[in-house]
Amino acid sequence: MEKITRPLSLEEIKALQKRYGSYVKVVVDLSRGVLVIGCELHIDGVRVLVNDGSSEKNIWGGGISWPERKVDTTAVFNLRPSLGNESMEILNSTKRKKFVEIVTKYLLKERP
Repeated sequence: MEKITRPLSLEEIKALQKRYGSYVKVVVDLSRGVLVIGCELHIDGVRVLVNDGSSEKNIWGGGISWPERKVDTTAVFNLRPSLGNESMEILNSTKRKKFVEIVTKYLLKERP
């Protein structure tokens, strides 16, 4: 797992793709703009962010399919009825959009 706090260079992204394969799990703290990539389980990444000062209510999970350049917003961790999310998908459109924006900005840099 790796904590990421900024947009990565194309070289750094290629190294992550090589390390984690064609699909990788991601958790994002929407309020802090910090993410963890490469979790075996999303909850592992959540623990890293909480230990780093994040509030669990701001953390949401999903993943990236590198070949398709697609961000998904589905994770078992997202199933949190107490926060109004009764699905593994991030149902709140504002939160879902922010999740996709952060992941895209940090990890899906345009190819030259």
